[in-house]
Amino acid sequence: MTDELNEPLGRTTIERAPFRPRLRKAATGAAVLLAASLFAAFLFIPRDPYRGEPHAVARIEPPKTLEAAAPVDQRIVAAPEDRRADGRDRVSNAEEIEQMSGVKVIRSGSPEAPGAMIIQLDRPAGIRLTPAPDKRLVEKGRYGLLPKIGDDGARPLEIYSRPVSLPPKLKTAPRIAIVVGGLGLNASASANAIDELPDAVTLAFAPYGANAEALAARARERGHEILLQIPMEPFDYPSNNPGPHTLLTSASSETQLDDLQWLMSRFPGYAGVTNFLGARFTSDEKALSRALAEIAARGLFILDDGTSPQSLVAPTAARLALPAARADFVIDAKDTTASLDVALAQLELQAREKGVAVGFASALPATVTRVARFARDLERRGIALVPVTATLSRMSASDTRTAPQNK
Repeated sequence: MTDELNEPLGRTTIERAPFRPRLRKAATGAAVLLAASLFAAFLFIPRDPYRGEPHAVARIEPPKTLEAAAPVDQRIVAAPEDRRADGRDRVSNAEEIEQMSGVKVIRSGSPEAPGAMIIQLDRPAGIRLTPAPDKRLVEKGRYGLLPKIGDDGARPLEIYSRPVSLPPKLKTAPRIAIVVGGLGLNASASANAIDELPDAVTLAFAPYGANAEALAARARERGHEILLQIPMEPFDYPSNNPGPHTLLTSASSETQLDDLQWLMSRFPGYAGVTNFLGARFTSDEKALSRALAEIAARGLFILDDGTSPQSLVAPTAARLALPAARADFVIDAKDTTASLDVALAQLELQAREKGVAVGFASALPATVTRVARFARDLERRGIALVPVTATLSRMSASDTRTAPQNK
């Protein structure tokens, strides 16, 4: 029996409908046209970049009054009568801008090159101190130039000190003077103190540093009044030895004078001196008197750093008519942040109560940073920061009090 169920697979040929070539060609053409249309739509129809999120379009136009500035070196020099609204001459070239703003422009290539440049910003020009050495105020000694009183009566104290310049609101304000000592021994730490501390802070230099003279000159260029630190004999000498040429109570007059002149010839430009250590020496009236007489004869002043309650500097200086001052607080007597803050607070309190206060500190990095922050904030708190020479008039022959210590 043969039927579709029992017929061997592939034996029977199924009759198919005849192929219609025209219909297939038309269908293929339509499919190709549709695909091309969809592809063109994908390429050319704008798509929404914001994916349906709300957005707005705003037109940005440059200000109509904005004019392209010519290079500084190519600006036209203004006529003398061309003045600004505030009455000052217009600045019209690079040299004038550099002189008036304190900005140094270092150009690559030739000085006139208008290309890339490095701009170095200096601190605004402040008070300029008298250049040192002043020929009137020096004489040649055995070890170098020594300070002296000029033939016209001019004294290093007056010529080398920093003038007091205060804004009107601080003319009658309480005053604080801060002296930072120990500079000159470490070049890096000294340079940091010179740059970080406000100009009105007085800096005291040790006589031993290899670069002491250059650093002292740099400090004065920055506007700092400077002092010379003179090593003096402490009670535990020689186990505690301040250094070569220390002034000793046991030395003869000639030896002491020779040591003092060696120390005073280390660098020029200091307005006065201050002791380094010296608890024994400053308590010995005879030895101290000889040294202070020489200091007075050279037109200087002396600052007692306030470290020794037994010091006779104040009464001895008064007897010799030597201008003198004494530190009220040793700011970093205890080397902790808390003690620094306490000492600075006491310094400010005394200034408000008595009108003036003097603080002494060392050039340790942590101390310099804290003192600099305190000093920069004084004007905002209604206190004037002044150089230590501005406090000299408060000393008198009867002023033998012991300065309070932050111990």
